[in-house]
Amino acid sequence: MFKEKLKLIPHLPGSYQMKNKDGVIIYVGKAKDLFKRVNSYFNRPQTGKTAKMVSEVADFEYIVAASELEAFLLEFNLIKHYDPKYNILLKDDKSYPYIEYISKPFPKLKVSRYLNINKKSQKMLFGPYPNAYAARRIVSLINRLYPLKKCETMPKKVCLYYHIGECLGYCEHKVNDNSLKEMEQEILGFLRGNETILKNKIISKMESYSKNLNFEMALELKKELEYINIILDKQKMELHDYINRDTIGYYFDKGHLSIQILFLRNGRMVGGHTSLIPVVSSPLDELDYYIMNFYSKHEIPKEILCPPEINTSILTEILKTNFVIPQKGKKKNLVDMANLNAKINLENELEIIEKDEKRTEEANNELRELLNLPKLSRIDLFDNSNLFGSFTVSCMVVFKDGRPAKKEYRKYKISLDKNDDYHTMEEVIYRRYYRALMEKSELPDLIIVDGGINQINACLNILNELNLNIRVCGLRKNNKHRTNDLIDSLGYRTVELDKTSNVFHYLTRMQDEVHRYTISYHRTIRSKGAIASVLDNIEGIGAKRKKELIKKFGSISKIENASIEELKQIIPEHIAINLKEYLTNLKKEK
Repeated sequence: MFKEKLKLIPHLPGSYQMKNKDGVIIYVGKAKDLFKRVNSYFNRPQTGKTAKMVSEVADFEYIVAASELEAFLLEFNLIKHYDPKYNILLKDDKSYPYIEYISKPFPKLKVSRYLNINKKSQKMLFGPYPNAYAARRIVSLINRLYPLKKCETMPKKVCLYYHIGECLGYCEHKVNDNSLKEMEQEILGFLRGNETILKNKIISKMESYSKNLNFEMALELKKELEYINIILDKQKMELHDYINRDTIGYYFDKGHLSIQILFLRNGRMVGGHTSLIPVVSSPLDELDYYIMNFYSKHEIPKEILCPPEINTSILTEILKTNFVIPQKGKKKNLVDMANLNAKINLENELEIIEKDEKRTEEANNELRELLNLPKLSRIDLFDNSNLFGSFTVSCMVVFKDGRPAKKEYRKYKISLDKNDDYHTMEEVIYRRYYRALMEKSELPDLIIVDGGINQINACLNILNELNLNIRVCGLRKNNKHRTNDLIDSLGYRTVELDKTSNVFHYLTRMQDEVHRYTISYHRTIRSKGAIASVLDNIEGIGAKRKKELIKKFGSISKIENASIEELKQIIPEHIAINLKEYLTNLKKEK
């Protein structure tokens, strides 16, 4: 049946989806020729991740597209939707810091991070800066040299920054627009590559401090000037056209693809991004997709230099930027440099990654054998947290094939407002798996609860009501709050764990992760609960206004520091005044 289905695939572009025996999509790919690509997985020997993926394939589907471009976009959207376990590329959510200039209502400079940057956004961003320390130090220096707004909120009176000449007192004084424009032009000029502006400003300030015999401040600025010179010297490139560009290089060996993206901003190298990924499909297909995914989350420069193998026509159409394949000269040297860095990164990191993958796979298999399970791909772990019976929460983390699947993590605010682990576990298990049944989403091969027989029984009670046959285990800690025993629901046997074994460290890592996630959520709930209890005492603040205040400010201290004008955006002026007076009196009582 499978072989007959392979013969019927058309010689057309499209996207294919590989499924395991449970009907779960485990890999999504694209192809110019669906017949050739899909058949290639089964008519020749495979190695590495490809061989492992093929061994799990029980069925496949495909969607024919009108063109290779449509196939590319279809693949991208399907991976976003299904998050298949062998499509590793979307797991890379690293964000880099940018220097952000804000002109309205008052000029301000700060370091910002964005996971997704909209090309149409009006934000004035400069970077990225892989070296976050350098970005913060540059922002700090510019803030010292120019009287920008420093406060997060708008105070009622001028602060110390005004008195030492590092702020124009925007809270009290009207500022001349021409002086603001001149200051803005100088700052933006430096951020766009004109380094002499900042250097001259530092020298001028140093001379001023020296004349006033303030040698300590002059020495501090001298150190900042030396730092700026070092940074600029390190970043100097021979391309002086002030165009923001990236350079992409890659290297493929032993089933792994190493990718290097170098960031050049205003003729200066500001750093780079590296990735090492196991390849399931064609390395060039994986590379094209990686580039598409990377620039869906990061700033797209005006120009991208790349090797000739990259499918520039499709990427140009999707990303709406200029892809250049340099043939010679300085730009070609940049591409060669990126390729060399990619090769070095692969050679340095591959052995470590392979050992880590092997250790994780062995630990997962060891756990499967200990519990005599037919397969162990997905594990759901639960933990509860409360403080003196208040703000009870529960969280679930998920591990797939030994790796945290953070998109699957879930938080639950428990309706019970008392310290009752048994009923808390019943509630969260019911909510989690009743919804899973209704949505027909993926179920785990194993459930692990943080606790002993009591928590296991609560879990089994709900699973039986839902007619679900899922193995349950409990992780019990010793008196030092460290993982000690694994209790199996099958016969309530205690599984002996060798404290030096891979499986023990594997279980400990999972237990630490679910505990960390739950405690973090519990702190958030406690903080919001404290705000809510205070706001309940103010007449005119109902459920809707309370929710909006919590969402905007997040803490009592931020509400205390907020101006009446800021509060008026959510609540009427007279209620804002009452709230501020109440908080002032509350502080005095403490």
